[in-house]
Amino acid sequence: MTAKFAVFGHPVAHSLSPRIHAAFARQEGVDMAYVARDTAPEDFAAAIHTFGAIGGLGANITLPHKERVMALCSQMSDRAKRAGAVNTLTRAGASWHGDNTDGVGLVHDLTERHRLDLRGRRVLLLGAGGAARGVAPSLLDAGVDSLWIVNRSPEKADALSDALGEPGRVHTRYVADLGSLGDFELIINATSAGRGGEPLSLPFSLASPRCLAVDLSYGEAAIPFMAWANAAGCTHRIDGLGMLVEQAAESFALWHGRRPDTDAVYAELSAKADALHTAD
Repeated sequence: MTAKFAVFGHPVAHSLSPRIHAAFARQEGVDMAYVARDTAPEDFAAAIHTFGAIGGLGANITLPHKERVMALCSQMSDRAKRAGAVNTLTRAGASWHGDNTDGVGLVHDLTERHRLDLRGRRVLLLGAGGAARGVAPSLLDAGVDSLWIVNRSPEKADALSDALGEPGRVHTRYVADLGSLGDFELIINATSAGRGGEPLSLPFSLASPRCLAVDLSYGEAAIPFMAWANAAGCTHRIDGLGMLVEQAAESFALWHGRRPDTDAVYAELSAKADALHTAD
């Protein structure tokens, strides 16, 4: 019987996750069906329950459900608890086990694929929602010097800082403070700001001469931040495609017991993205 898997989000039609997991399944000889399910927040709990009832074995969770889904998990991994967000569900009997593979996926992409050293960097994290929560613990584990969290809602930034439990390394500031924070060696956009094509209004003073700029989104959603990073003179500019592939591989390993090779899948998706940009 074909194993059932899915990604839940709102919106989710743009997601590359079905294509990525189909490639992994072919590579590993796994019989699985993986579909995208667009689910509004008010319908999310019922949709997850129904998915489990019809034999769903695992799911990826994307915006805006990464924090909401925690209430549906009977168990969670330590990294999901620390992040306060879940992006991977695995069926355990009649219940769900929650995990978070975002952070390890991001760090793997930056350090292994792009050969970048994160140790000792002064880091600015824009956003404090599910995406930011997923990567923040792994950034600290990777050895960054300090993590500065800026969010439109200061309460959410403070809550994330408190959850991380490292007051000497983690700091929060208001959006209005951005111009006075000095420069950073790594800037991560974990917000939806700029989506829809509007430009980002971030001060160029945030970028140090050798700054690494990372957007956790990919495709058109990442274009405004990548454009800002280019104008700010950031040496390295990386979107979230590599992170998406790596976190998917970690989820696949949780479900099937083996981690697929990601290089060929990433290369194929990157080539298609480049072709689309060239056509534009």
